[in-house]
Amino acid sequence: MMHSAPRRRVTGRTVVLDRMLERLPLFRLSDSADAAAISLATEAGGRWRVLPSPGDRLPGTFDQDVYVELLRRFLDAGSPADGGLTFTLHAFLRAIGRKVDGRSYELLRSSLVRLERTTLESQGIYESPGIVVDDSGRCRFSILASVVIERRRAAERGQLSLFPGMSGGEPGDVRATLGQAIRCNLAAGQTSTLILGKYLALGSAVARRLYRLIAASVEPGTAVYEIELERLAELLPLAQRYPSHLLRVLEPAHEQLIEAGIVDRARIRQEGRTWCLTYTPGRTATDRSDGQG
Repeated sequence: MMHSAPRRRVTGRTVVLDRMLERLPLFRLSDSADAAAISLATEAGGRWRVLPSPGDRLPGTFDQDVYVELLRRFLDAGSPADGGLTFTLHAFLRAIGRKVDGRSYELLRSSLVRLERTTLESQGIYESPGIVVDDSGRCRFSILASVVIERRRAAERGQLSLFPGMSGGEPGDVRATLGQAIRCNLAAGQTSTLILGKYLALGSAVARRLYRLIAASVEPGTAVYEIELERLAELLPLAQRYPSHLLRVLEPAHEQLIEAGIVDRARIRQEGRTWCLTYTPGRTATDRSDGQG
């Protein structure tokens, strides 16, 4: 099966991500309350798990976008050695194209706390100079090492009535620290790159995750990214297990990636009982300009 479509050129800022982390499942592609851990095992005996904080759910689609914006801000801030970031909830929501209201403020607060409290556990899979491995070869870390969200002072809150568009919620100041493991991999050049305009133009969480995975998985000098369908489902991750169901979910994501110029084509083939996918990255997938897209 072959898909192709005219490409639209989108330019804008780049986002630099931890390549090691991008190759692992992290965000559920739904925002369900399912608390089951995300897990991945390798033939070599490695193990990866994403463990939700007690009483909370796993990171989902909204958290994926928050994560990308946090890394964008880290890069724009000059990659501070201490990982410290400061911003307002209002500015952050505007940057990711979300409506600024009370519900969105609460979603963002919850997401930032979730990215701090969700435990990422690796045994022989994730590597970084910034992690401590115990005697069993296991390490644990999180995307954010700390988050402090302060509400505005009462005098400032009193001025909100002057701005009707913000009357549904209360802005706040955020101080967040990017985790050391991720910072060390970025500093060491263990990175992959997204074009922010292309990422935000993708209309589905599956397409956005596929973009992240392809960007991190195409090796230098390699023209394509090949993967078995079953393994792809584990890496995204997708809950569906039957090939027909998985392909039905992936089809619209492929169309969006092709339209955005991120991939030139997505080829699906069956070899016996195994389904395989081959992605040919678009030539402009990592183009950038000095625009603010």
